[in-house]
Amino acid sequence: MLKKFFLLLFIAANLIACAQKQDDIINAKKVQRIESVLASDDMRGRRSGTPDIDRASNFISDEFKKAGLEPLRGNSFLQQFSMLRPKMTSLKYEVNGADADTKNVIVITSEADLKVNEKSGYETQSIAAGENLIQKAQTIVRSKKNIIALVDSSFATNFSRLMNFKRQMFKSATNTIFILGSQPKSFTIKAEHSFDETKYSNVVGIIPGKSKKNEFVIFSGHYDHLGIARQPMNGDSIYNGANDDASGTTAVIMLASYFKKLNNNERTLVFAAFTAEEVGGFGSQYFSRQFDAAQVVAMFNIEMIGTESKWGKNSAYITGYDKTSMGEILQNNLKGSAFTFYPDPYPTENLFYRSDNATLARLGVPAHTISTAKMDGEPNYHRVSDEVSSLDMNNMTEIIKAIAISSSTIVSGKDTPSRVKPETLN
Repeated sequence: MLKKFFLLLFIAANLIACAQKQDDIINAKKVQRIESVLASDDMRGRRSGTPDIDRASNFISDEFKKAGLEPLRGNSFLQQFSMLRPKMTSLKYEVNGADADTKNVIVITSEADLKVNEKSGYETQSIAAGENLIQKAQTIVRSKKNIIALVDSSFATNFSRLMNFKRQMFKSATNTIFILGSQPKSFTIKAEHSFDETKYSNVVGIIPGKSKKNEFVIFSGHYDHLGIARQPMNGDSIYNGANDDASGTTAVIMLASYFKKLNNNERTLVFAAFTAEEVGGFGSQYFSRQFDAAQVVAMFNIEMIGTESKWGKNSAYITGYDKTSMGEILQNNLKGSAFTFYPDPYPTENLFYRSDNATLARLGVPAHTISTAKMDGEPNYHRVSDEVSSLDMNNMTEIIKAIAISSSTIVSGKDTPSRVKPETLN
């Protein structure tokens, strides 16, 4: 009996020590400091593709460096990429030496002047009748190969939907050409485009895993916002984006510092601040292309955690809760605490596929967004009033702590969430 008493006393002492250590690393004072910089007027609303957001990316990079993170690749925390908005100036399609209907060809390219024929060495793939047209096309476009994709004629009425892949696209060294119908014996495709180019940067740092380096756990949030209003509202023209999503980015920075100081992660931890969420989710899409989805064990995307949830303090919800076992794992690790993770209470909003977790989730990764945003009434959402003064720093700090604690068994390699099943995808 005495041994059991001392064992319980030892466990209790360890829990208190861990809690104190966590409080030293994650506390409201530190959260306030980071949040106040990201959402300051000096950042001018952090609009993606502008010099204003560069100040934010430099600040996040400095925080990652101070925390002791390593860049994902190379010597910089900046993950730079370009988006192109193409304008086709000319398209010619010949089959067996005769002109063919250009409506049966869609060219996805970053080259201003492209000429392709059956001798160009392109790999040939097919999208067969009954397959998911968009999902298969997305896989082909992401493959980083020069591909001629033959699309079954049963997709004739939907073939033009593939044009969406070139409305705005990543600058790439490879090309994809979709042809409706069977493969012609001989063909020539000539396409000319002009491009408007916009440069972007995610900010990404890692803590390499000890025993499971090739298994990745991602903590992410987007750091861009809306910029400057065209017309001032009540004398204010800056969309500070304190909750959306400086709060999530602050959480990512705090978690990076926390896990680096613990220094006991068996899996590799990736900390990502995404750009261009507000203009199409381009940052997270580009980021996702840098990973083999099969190696990504979990993704904690953090979006708008600066206000109380519909259940009040010490609570948040997880989008797509029922699609994997991740929510159950997190809640199990919080047993005995005052904090609760709930399933998404706004299913009709389809939030699981509306945030930066969506790209990896569609590839089967247990990638979820954690939020407290009241989708039926956030008074400051996308308004100039979304400022630091509108946030509850103490509650936000408790949410970040809850994420740190609840993710511990995934970080350590003890727990592995189930994958998103294809049949649950929209």
